[in-house]
Amino acid sequence: MFDALSEKLQKTFKNLRGLGKISESNVAESLREVRMALLDADVNFKVAKQFIGRVKEKALGEEVIASIQPGQQIVKIINDELVGLLGAERSELDLPRGFALPLAMMICGLHGAGKTTSSGKLARLLAAEDRKPLLVGADVYRPAAMDQLETLAKQLDLPCFLMRGEKDVNKIADAAMAKAKEEGIDVVIFDTAGRLQIDEPLVQELVRLRDRVEAREILLVLDAATGQEAVSVATHFDEALGITGAILTKLDGDARGGAALSFREVTGKPIKFAGI
Repeated sequence: MFDALSEKLQKTFKNLRGLGKISESNVAESLREVRMALLDADVNFKVAKQFIGRVKEKALGEEVIASIQPGQQIVKIINDELVGLLGAERSELDLPRGFALPLAMMICGLHGAGKTTSSGKLARLLAAEDRKPLLVGADVYRPAAMDQLETLAKQLDLPCFLMRGEKDVNKIADAAMAKAKEEGIDVVIFDTAGRLQIDEPLVQELVRLRDRVEAREILLVLDAATGQEAVSVATHFDEALGITGAILTKLDGDARGGAALSFREVTGKPIKFAGI
């Protein structure tokens, strides 16, 4: 995913390592190249600007200027800041064991982002960790979504709850949670409806579902290839729902990495999973 960005940064790093002395002018020139590389990778403009500001402040600090290899120090600063953008530590799902009632999680996102596939992968992961997941079809607008979820559940040999023909998502949620309690399910995964773009009816439906099931995890599925658009999508979903993290999908495409580098900085929420 980051091949193009890495290639451009390596050229800048090579030049930086050769610097025997650091000045504001040569640091500014190098960081201009870094900024252009980030923007070419479709990193959000504000994120790139803030990133360069932090690196510049640290690069012109007394410790770096006085060091034996100042150029190498700046390369390390840039690397550390990039790691910080993505998140230095793995963020686990907040799904503690031992609850009397099943815990709910919502998988949200726009059409085509990969919500249903991600729901199946999460269910498989939880089952491998000796949990008992239930996949729930909560997309009442696209019949094929329920068919896809049912097929996926059969392939994974995992339980799936569907109420074909029911248009009230809250009724589906109530029935799914009741079934989960009866059958000893401990995690209920709601594969929610998407849209081609964010609209108020979608948001309100998701808010009602969140409140109904008291969702402990609300994961936003983002197509890694969407770049700048991903920032807008993430901001809207986070403001409406208070998402707990993201799943980045389609990382095997020609994505430039902008969505991954922008998401955490803009929302303050972690990227919990990445998929292809």
